[in-house]
Amino acid sequence: MTVAYQLGEAGTRLSRTTVERRSLGPRDVRLDLKFCGICHSDLVAASDKLGGGIFPMVPGHEMVGAVSEMGAEVRGMSVGDTVGVGCIADSCRSCHSCDTGDEHYCETGFTLSFNSKDREGHVNYGGYASDYVVDYDYLVPIPADADLARMAPLLCGGITVYTPLKRFNVGPGTTLCVLGMGGLGHLAIQFASAMGARVIVASRSEAKRADATRLGAQVALDPDSEDLQAWMGQVDLILDTISNPHDLNRWFPLLRRGGKLCLVGVPTDQLEIFPALIVFGDRALEGSLIGGIADTREMMAFAHSHGLGAEIELIQPDEIETAWHRLHEGDVQYRFVIDLESLGSD
Repeated sequence: MTVAYQLGEAGTRLSRTTVERRSLGPRDVRLDLKFCGICHSDLVAASDKLGGGIFPMVPGHEMVGAVSEMGAEVRGMSVGDTVGVGCIADSCRSCHSCDTGDEHYCETGFTLSFNSKDREGHVNYGGYASDYVVDYDYLVPIPADADLARMAPLLCGGITVYTPLKRFNVGPGTTLCVLGMGGLGHLAIQFASAMGARVIVASRSEAKRADATRLGAQVALDPDSEDLQAWMGQVDLILDTISNPHDLNRWFPLLRRGGKLCLVGVPTDQLEIFPALIVFGDRALEGSLIGGIADTREMMAFAHSHGLGAEIELIQPDEIETAWHRLHEGDVQYRFVIDLESLGSD
């Protein structure tokens, strides 16, 4: 049996229990989990604010572990290999999106690594647990010499920012403005800087502005200061990582003609847009959702080769509730990661 931290109903507390994983199929691997990141979307799913929650629920979709068992048809893997599992646990593998490496836009619906059912109807319990079973096609190799705890948040947070940076050709000669210096924003700064872009960060927090500069931002300014005026019409891409309701309209004037504002944070309330700010300037409002398996593997290799990783607070499983409360209050710098080693020894 798998030791896990589970919610019995929406909005209740996590409790330690055991759950049963599906039997190992011919293409499956079992991972002994070492670390799992805590993502804001774990809290959203646990609250069931958007509906569709499957309870009891074991959250967690930023998993890093070692292969402990393999099915007979698994190829290219060995017991002991270090791998990760992000948001995607399965997809149809035959639609246009899957064929082009965008499994997260699977036209029949991809299988989430938690809060979902697999194609045989078994509930997928997530990564706040001692082990995990998944088809090997959805694994992300992680170099054995990597700092595994810092790699875990990249499996959702990292690919969430990497995908639009790649899609919009961020690199030398590009000016990027990052909105939100948090779990996503601090990763966006690192990736964009490593890609060669000029990075601007707007934050009201002096401490976060200092962190932004340390992580690679060339400019870190207070959005309420007059310093922001100097960047009007100078930005190619705004990456908006903010998950709370906020005013988008104040940011469109930063964009050059043809510039884009891309949402990767997902507020659960509606945001208002003043259309003239888009029309008079040939600007665009875009959105981006995580990324496919090939891009996630590419992102992980890029991060390792450039020495990138999440800034984390490492916690024990019995501290998850406290971490959730702090994350809800914005009190984390910049991602919580659960050390799961103790669960595997029980």
